[in-house]
Amino acid sequence: MTPGARADDLRIAGLVRLSTCDWPGRLVATVFLQGCPLSCTYCHNPSLIDPRAPGTVSWQSVRELLDRRRGMLDGVVFSGGEPTRQAGLAPAMREVRERGFAVGLHTAGPYPRRFAEVLPLCDWVGLDIKAPASRYEAVTGVPSSGARAFESLRLALEAEVDLQVRTTVDPTVLSPGEVDDLVVALRELGVREHVRQEVRAEGTRPEFAARLERVRRELSRTANRSAGAA
Repeated sequence: MTPGARADDLRIAGLVRLSTCDWPGRLVATVFLQGCPLSCTYCHNPSLIDPRAPGTVSWQSVRELLDRRRGMLDGVVFSGGEPTRQAGLAPAMREVRERGFAVGLHTAGPYPRRFAEVLPLCDWVGLDIKAPASRYEAVTGVPSSGARAFESLRLALEAEVDLQVRTTVDPTVLSPGEVDDLVVALRELGVREHVRQEVRAEGTRPEFAARLERVRRELSRTANRSAGAA
């Protein structure tokens, strides 16, 4: 871990004070951290990618929220952006645990070493596995991102942390067959909870939203032709 790192150094882009959807079955506050090394096709928060952008919420305000919500919140989820890129993540997680709250983490696993450092502080992990390894760069725009994500998956499985693997299916990149192959591969690796999410256009870059609409129209026409032939 980075010597001298402090929770107060976190660049926080946003804070949801009460969420029922960021950690299944839990009432949590969700902290969105600035900066991400990936540039996914369907990113719906592109403003969070730039690691140089300043934060808009102080960690002190998160502390104060937790002190007011004792007994009302189950925990805190650190999301992003990509939270593991910030050195202050581990100190912040320790503070959350010291206050009696559980810790959840949303990550795409691009930094396996940093992920391994914070895993012991996590009660639950939502890990994005975006595609089969061979198709990863087409989704993220980053070479070797697939190898890193699957290494993080291995670490999470070995740690036996409560784990949900999520895949946002981008039909502009992945075929149904490739999605099926990924489902099988994850099952064979030992993933017990895998959630497939439909990509949404809201908040994405305009060029992606337009491409997604074209692909969906074509898929619909193909399905209709198949139904008519039957």
